[in-house]
Amino acid sequence: MARIAGVTIPDNKKISIALTYVFGVGHTRASTIMLSAKVNGDKRTSQLSNEELGRIREVIEKDYRVEGDLRRDIAANIKRLKDAGAYRGLRHAKGLPVHGQRTKTNSRTRRGNVRRTATSGKRTVDKK
Repeated sequence: MARIAGVTIPDNKKISIALTYVFGVGHTRASTIMLSAKVNGDKRTSQLSNEELGRIREVIEKDYRVEGDLRRDIAANIKRLKDAGAYRGLRHAKGLPVHGQRTKTNSRTRRGNVRRTATSGKRTVDKK
């Protein structure tokens, strides 16, 4: 199992797909990394030599912010918005959608599967 940026990536997947297991690396960035490192993206992770893995690690460490550093930056940006009292910061703090989506319906991902209506949560009584 190869480790890149502190993440163990799967051996049985193509390297261009396996790199997406690293936080901050998507499909587009993975293909860019493959071009920079001069590695064939169709190879499986288990087929890569140590030299190729080293080149991939070097490109990621040198050019991109991933994993812990990226998570820390995102958290700092959200904290900055909260401290400034910005509208987006308040939405983050309340756990509501940030980008202007409607909340009367939908937004189940941010609010949880809680339905706040007059009849929600009531059980029907079996009458005999």
